[in-house]
Amino acid sequence: MKDQLILGIETSCDETAVAVVRNGRDILANVVASQIESHKRFGGVVPEIASRHHVEEITFVIEEALRQAGIDYNDITAIAVTEGPGLVGALLIGVNAAKALSFAHNIPLIGVHHISGHIYANRLITELKFPLLALVVSGGHTELVYMKEHASFEVIGETRDDAAGEAYDKVARTLNMPYPGGPHIDRLAQEGEPVIKLPRSWLEEGSYDFSFSGLKSAVINTLHNAEQRGDHINPADLAASFQESVIDVLVTKALRAAKEYNVTQVLLAGGVAANKGLRAALTSAFVDIPEIELVIPPLYLCTDNAAMIAAVGSVLYEKGKRADLALNANPGLEM
Repeated sequence: MKDQLILGIETSCDETAVAVVRNGRDILANVVASQIESHKRFGGVVPEIASRHHVEEITFVIEEALRQAGIDYNDITAIAVTEGPGLVGALLIGVNAAKALSFAHNIPLIGVHHISGHIYANRLITELKFPLLALVVSGGHTELVYMKEHASFEVIGETRDDAAGEAYDKVARTLNMPYPGGPHIDRLAQEGEPVIKLPRSWLEEGSYDFSFSGLKSAVINTLHNAEQRGDHINPADLAASFQESVIDVLVTKALRAAKEYNVTQVLLAGGVAANKGLRAALTSAFVDIPEIELVIPPLYLCTDNAAMIAAVGSVLYEKGKRADLALNANPGLEM
């Protein structure tokens, strides 16, 4: 039986990424051109600059992925591309590159939701077991997603304001740390103690939604009030206190949802899945629940990449999902 080879393309934010995945599980190539250095001096991603970099890099990254995989266009089963959500200008580069290749080489085209990609990054290390719960934690998203089968996504909880990763970056900026701030806060938190009292937003009883805006404001106010009094706050203690508050809410709600929905597997997904504190807390929370398998992806599959998009594309291809050349970027795409 001929191998299924999916070419994945991901340009939703500030990484130009192309991958080749065989039979939905095996990564033959996973090339990522990062733009962090370009955006660092602005303290965040500048959409116009991101789009220009994608234009400059996309052809080279596609060619390099094909070279690493040792294939040509005739070998490709389908092309999977992120259609949303994300920055509209950035998404357009990937979508139009995918459509051009699909048209030129008569290859089936598949549109993929970016967050479903983060979830399916876990399938690149182990087979998914249903029903399952995915805790998605990234710069723009914080969600609990229930899945009863492949490509079936039920969002049971989501952020009502700042996503966890967004809160990390804003707190890091307040502490004069460079972009992206999340990894810096995580490292600093390991050096401090969570001795500063900060709020935890549990919302109404039974809710699986998240809210981190109040916590972010509390951190900023704590710093400003201390400055006005002439007091010194240990940045490491503040980082540790902030991180403990975020992780406490994430882990508690994930654990409660996993039990209520009687899942077999819990997946961690998204850029903030690289956070050492979160990984350790989840591992500790589920260690005494043998009936639930906790899956945490390796660091290279946490941040944006195209292998995860190809992994979703493989499932959608098998389900007969196809896009036509009217496929467009959809920055507000619902899961």
